[in-house]
Amino acid sequence: MGGIKKVVIVGGGTAGWMSASLLSRLLGKSLEITLVESDDIGTVGVGEATIPPIRLFNKAAGLDENAFLKATQGTIKLGIQFENWSAVGDKYMHAFGPIGRQLGLNPFHHHWLRARRDGDTSSLWDFSFNYLAAKADKFARLDQIPNSPLSGLDYAFHFDAGLYARYLRQGCEGAGVTRVEGLIHHVERNGETGDILAVKLANGARVEGDFFIDCSGFRALLIGEAMGVGYQDWTHWLPCDRAVAVPAHNGPRLRPYTQSIARAAGWQWRIPLQHRAGNGHVFCSGFISDDEATAQLMDSLEGEALAEPRVLKFTTGRRDAFWVKNCVAIGLSAGFMEPLESTSIHLIQAAVVRLAQMFPTSGCAAAVMAEYNRQLAFEYDSIRDFIILHYHLNSRTDSAFWRACANMAVPDGLAHRIRLFRDAGLIFRDNNELFAEVAWLQVMVGQGLMPVSFSPLADGVGKGQLFEYLANMKKIMSTTVGRLPSHADFIASHCASHSVSHGAGAGQ
Repeated sequence: MGGIKKVVIVGGGTAGWMSASLLSRLLGKSLEITLVESDDIGTVGVGEATIPPIRLFNKAAGLDENAFLKATQGTIKLGIQFENWSAVGDKYMHAFGPIGRQLGLNPFHHHWLRARRDGDTSSLWDFSFNYLAAKADKFARLDQIPNSPLSGLDYAFHFDAGLYARYLRQGCEGAGVTRVEGLIHHVERNGETGDILAVKLANGARVEGDFFIDCSGFRALLIGEAMGVGYQDWTHWLPCDRAVAVPAHNGPRLRPYTQSIARAAGWQWRIPLQHRAGNGHVFCSGFISDDEATAQLMDSLEGEALAEPRVLKFTTGRRDAFWVKNCVAIGLSAGFMEPLESTSIHLIQAAVVRLAQMFPTSGCAAAVMAEYNRQLAFEYDSIRDFIILHYHLNSRTDSAFWRACANMAVPDGLAHRIRLFRDAGLIFRDNNELFAEVAWLQVMVGQGLMPVSFSPLADGVGKGQLFEYLANMKKIMSTTVGRLPSHADFIASHCASHSVSHGAGAGQ
């Protein structure tokens, strides 16, 4: 095909408007971008929690952080607290940012393990500044702890995904993106090449394009129905296939972290926004009914429900390919990963950033498509293994669901990672995958996997020197946390929405 000038995005929501926002910002001078969506089709809208790379996307899209938080009823996220995952009553956090500080060639956790051997009783999270701030409900923008070499707070956001899409849409339409209202009735393809030529709407309109982005959600109108690309089903590793979601009034605290609370046959999320709390229960229909799962969720809300709960069905997995001919799938049309580690919006971001970097201005080259598909497949597969880790490393015996998860066979790469950490405390990041060593460390230790040995390099520091080093680090972090403003005060001072009262119990 010739030069690509007309891009058609099928579907709005978070995926569609994130795609339109970044492409119009970076490539808008050379592209004519049209987005087709229908107000009659709802969006899934559960992706309210994010991870730190969202800040890079927002910056690339030209968003002011305070204005974005205000427009989306957003709050700050310092990590995810996991409750009942290893055993009922246990809690740990996957906190953003580093833990401790590397000594020489040795990652910090080896020195922590050595100190434990020598009698120190410190928790791993005593050395996480993010964790200490999160548990104290504190936050400030702080790149580095003053007068120290220690890193400051790394953070992401909780926000209303529907409001985020609306906020991005406003910017896109101001930048020249054309929005067309309508339902897709037919996808027109070239009989010889197989490329998509146009989408025809139910009202008779025809929208032509040179390149198409499928953001049609689970329907996958282009990549699935029209192009026939297959879907890899990962249910044998990640058996949850339902989610019930409901908004509610906020509880008594405006926590700067997400909660993930394991239940008998799945897990529950709590996401604090300015105007409400997002709540949901991800579960496996083979072990609990929709009614039982809904009842468990409704019984555990911290505030009064603001709507009727709704059930969503899904199959965890991904497409065999994401870019075929002149069509790229982004968002739920590309795959679904349960939001346990808040990766739903990140996977949209990863796809659209790569598409911008590899955009086919002169035609869809086979090598470029193959590399895009390889990178996105690796992204999905590595995140999949990290999520499986949470389920597999459990010692719960109270339910058949958790026993089945503990006994299931896991992907070979994941099994190797578990053995490597158990035998020697070693963690290696593979090919710049999303989750770094510190993320794997927190989940493995938090789920009860402790190494039987650690690096001999950790014995190169004297016991007294090591204990003093650890004590000083804890003191610096705890003292600094004590000086931070509360999360609620930060929101009220910098990015409060006019429609909400921002006390700890806010939620309208």
